[in-house]
Amino acid sequence: MIDNESGEDYLEAVLRLSATKKDVHAVEVSRELGVSKPAVTKAMRILTQKGYVEIRDNHIRLTERGREYAESVFEKHKLLTAFLVKLGVDVDTAEADACRMEHLVSEATYTAVKKFMQ
Repeated sequence: MIDNESGEDYLEAVLRLSATKKDVHAVEVSRELGVSKPAVTKAMRILTQKGYVEIRDNHIRLTERGREYAESVFEKHKLLTAFLVKLGVDVDTAEADACRMEHLVSEATYTAVKKFMQ
C-alpha cells in the first residue's frame, strides 16, 4: 500500500498514459501531473523500490502489483466522478473533487457509493 496521495497519483498517471502508449517517459508523467521532471524521477525511484514500477531504458512500466493498485485507484476516481456528476456537480469540479476524495474515502463509504451507483 502507498502511504501518500502523490504516489497514487503517479501510478494513476502512468496507467492512463500506458493506455495509449506502450512506453511511458518521465517527461510525459511530468506534463500529465504538472510537476517537475526531477519530482517524477524521485517518485519513480520510490515506486520502483516498493515494487510498483519498473524502469528500463527510461521507459516506465507498471508491475503487475502496480497495475492492480493503479486500476483500483482509477476505478475509485471514475466512480466518485460519476457519483458527483449524478448529484449535479459540473464535470470539471467533479473530476477535481474525485481526485482528492479517491485517496481519503473509507472502504465502507466507497462500497456504499458503488452500491448506490449500481
